Amino acid sequence: QFAFQENEIKLLTAEIERLKNFGCLGVSPSLEGLRDENAKLKYRLNFLQKSLQEERSKTAKSMININSCLQEIFGAAIQAAYPELENPPLVVTPSQQPKFGDYQCNSAMAISQILLKTKEQKVIPREIADKIAKNIPANDCIEKVEIAGPGFINVHLRKDFVSKQLSSLLMNGVQPPAIGKRKKVVVDFSSPNIAKEMHVGHLRSTIIGESMCRLFEFAGYDVLRLNHLGDWGTQFGMLIAHLQDKFPDYLTVSPPIGDLQAFYKESKRRFDTEEEFKKRAYQCVVLLQSKNPDFIKAWELICDVSRKEFQKIYNCLDITLIERGESFYHEMMKDIVKEFEDKGFVQVDDGRKIVFVPGFPVPLTIMKSDGGYTYDTSDLAALKHRLCEEKGDILIYVVDSGQSVHLQTVFAAGQMIGWYDPKVTRVAHAAFGVVLGEDKKKFKTRSGDTVRLIDLLEEGLKRAMDKLKDKERDKVLTAEELKAAQTSVAFGCIKYADLSHNRLNDYVFSFDKMLDDRGNTAAYLLYAFTRIRAIARLANIDEQMLRKAAREEVLILDHEKEWKLGKCILRFPEILQKILEDLLLHTLCDYLYELATTFTEFYDNCYCVEKDRQSGQIVKVNMWRLLLCEATAAIMAKGFDILGIKPVQRM
Repeated sequence: QFAFQENEIKLLTAEIERLKNFGCLGVSPSLEGLRDENAKLKYRLNFLQKSLQEERSKTAKSMININSCLQEIFGAAIQAAYPELENPPLVVTPSQQPKFGDYQCNSAMAISQILLKTKEQKVIPREIADKIAKNIPANDCIEKVEIAGPGFINVHLRKDFVSKQLSSLLMNGVQPPAIGKRKKVVVDFSSPNIAKEMHVGHLRSTIIGESMCRLFEFAGYDVLRLNHLGDWGTQFGMLIAHLQDKFPDYLTVSPPIGDLQAFYKESKRRFDTEEEFKKRAYQCVVLLQSKNPDFIKAWELICDVSRKEFQKIYNCLDITLIERGESFYHEMMKDIVKEFEDKGFVQVDDGRKIVFVPGFPVPLTIMKSDGGYTYDTSDLAALKHRLCEEKGDILIYVVDSGQSVHLQTVFAAGQMIGWYDPKVTRVAHAAFGVVLGEDKKKFKTRSGDTVRLIDLLEEGLKRAMDKLKDKERDKVLTAEELKAAQTSVAFGCIKYADLSHNRLNDYVFSFDKMLDDRGNTAAYLLYAFTRIRAIARLANIDEQMLRKAAREEVLILDHEKEWKLGKCILRFPEILQKILEDLLLHTLCDYLYELATTFTEFYDNCYCVEKDRQSGQIVKVNMWRLLLCEATAAIMAKGFDILGIKPVQRM
């Protein structure tokens, strides 16, 4: 990227010189034209030089992904050792045990198999590993390598390299790894239906989607967060008909619809049992779709009541979304049908217009026999708008696994008609499993109803407060601190319980487990974080002193637990890179738990602050160890921020 920008700067500079010469040599083009052209080129040149400077400055501050660095080093070594191999396997992973070094390159075994199959050469992996090791280029990060077992290359990092990276982190803050060109990411998540309450089924999409957006934003992408509300369709006919009967003066007096769920159930019951009402409901749909102003007003009233209820939940969970429901795409749908027709993809089946997509047995219905549109049509319209109008480079749909076949069919149809090339644009379904109760069945209330999300959040707040009072926190915290701890624990635990499970699997919702302050839970991590933050404070070391120490102190990593913690802290960028690729956020939760437990080992074995046993007075502060505490807390804080969890100073 830098090379490309530098080359363009050279070309622009040369062109500006050429235009200067035009004037000097008295060549005839209009002087005004030359000045305009010159001004444009200079503007472009200044812009490029400034953006190149900014990118360089960002890259200099970016946290280094050590795994990626090692992959580059070993990639070059393998290329030098075996230039005849095309795309040789490159496997670099952190070592599981200290005796095997810090990282391992495990490519030799796979290369041995390739040489046997393609060249009929039988070479033992140890020889291959030795040859790779001898071709490792000069670098700043590797202290030494050792060949072990059948052909593993154990990598030992240089202590001064790790120390320097930790100092950079402390001085520059937690910076994202460099990502190259800034891409646009469109994330479709939450997506409840108007006139229906958000229930526990919406919890996963909302939490996972928010966290993905935060990760991509931190990594420097341009993120568009979309709420694809179910705000259009035949159900609005019965709702509007019911509204007209119950609140006939709705056009002049705002109807006091308190419980929209009950309102929906009443209208549905009438639709199923009253033939006259059913006919009128269908007429209402036609009038709504033809944009009759009275019916649009009724539709907007119903949508507004829902929006207010949804927003209460979004405020609790600190969720940010741009609403773009199905109604947004309504005007585009006839063009979608025409485009598929013009390209010869449409078949007529019993009056319906359908599209078969190769590899998918069930066709998409893009127009019903009565001329109405379907979810298939609105999803195709949304896909095209996100690709062609929003110019999304990466599209992520955070939707439950049950929609997998439908979404894959829609994506394949978009590809078939030429809206995008999967080699250039990434369109992904970030699927997730269902929330189960402790009986391992779908999470329901005792009466068998779906659990309302607002009830779940209120129960979480109540239980968090009970837990804090059990621990007698109400006796040491102010009322304000107690309230902050309650919301931090309640909502943090609900989010973390979801995000710490592989999203592809179903997970069991249990307040008792998620509020446990032992094990891999938000309660444990939040408590660990407040303890780490308190170490410097209790040693009377303020932020200014820590900043000064970060500039001047060398981080000594002689103790094995210091070394282990330092390396663990620096794995943060490679964890994020992995999630940007596979969209599995539980990896970040596992990492934060590993970081917290690694810190505990360090703190139990390495004195940060030494006190007199008799008086309790501080006799020595080991500043480099306090800086390790600070670096750990900084990474944890950024991890919490990505997960949407708010830590507190006192807990």
